[in-house]
Amino acid sequence: MKSTGAGRAIRGALAAALFAGIVAPGSRSAADDSPHAAAEAPAWEWGPSVLVYFPRDQPGYVQPTLTVDRGPLHLEGRYNYEARDTASAWIGWNFAFGEELKFGITPMVGGVFGEMRGVAPGFTLTLEWGPLALWVQGEYVFDLRDSSQSFAYEWSELSVTGPDWLRVGLVLQRTRAFQTSTELQGGPLAGVSFWKLSATVYFFAPGQQDQFIVLAAAGAF
Repeated sequence: MKSTGAGRAIRGALAAALFAGIVAPGSRSAADDSPHAAAEAPAWEWGPSVLVYFPRDQPGYVQPTLTVDRGPLHLEGRYNYEARDTASAWIGWNFAFGEELKFGITPMVGGVFGEMRGVAPGFTLTLEWGPLALWVQGEYVFDLRDSSQSFAYEWSELSVTGPDWLRVGLVLQRTRAFQTSTELQGGPLAGVSFWKLSATVYFFAPGQQDQFIVLAAAGAF
């Protein structure tokens, strides 16, 4: 795969943000301003995030993602996730269950285009119980150019929060965006949050030849 610079990745992130801005409501009618409509209409929720990868002995790169939710509707755009110089666009539906033990799942379908071209079913799963949280995101890309390159991607986090601003845990990923000597990479994570923002450090394969760090920043608006 071709390597890419931060400039191209940032342009991809801006394009994703522009797309999300287009699909968001741009005008309102008198009926929308009524008290009843304001109480019933679900709000738009935005979740931008940027991960910066520092693979060992390979060029670093930026992986931006933008999620947009309105009620159960879920839209998502990614860049440099499935492969370098590759974007993906997703649509899905949010399901949530439980109160003390909270379970959420979002089945999705996406299109992949750029250096890789394909279609992909995917999902995001969350499980929360008090300070404990499990977050899993997976997909299977059917490569339309070369079926032998079809691949299952996965990212999982198991963490505990306490105090409210601190999160620690473990992370596991499976990717083809860059090369490592192992099929799965895992390690510890530590994150902090303030207001609607969070920052996390992931340390993959600590002590191994392929060890690398990922820095992440995210927001929820």
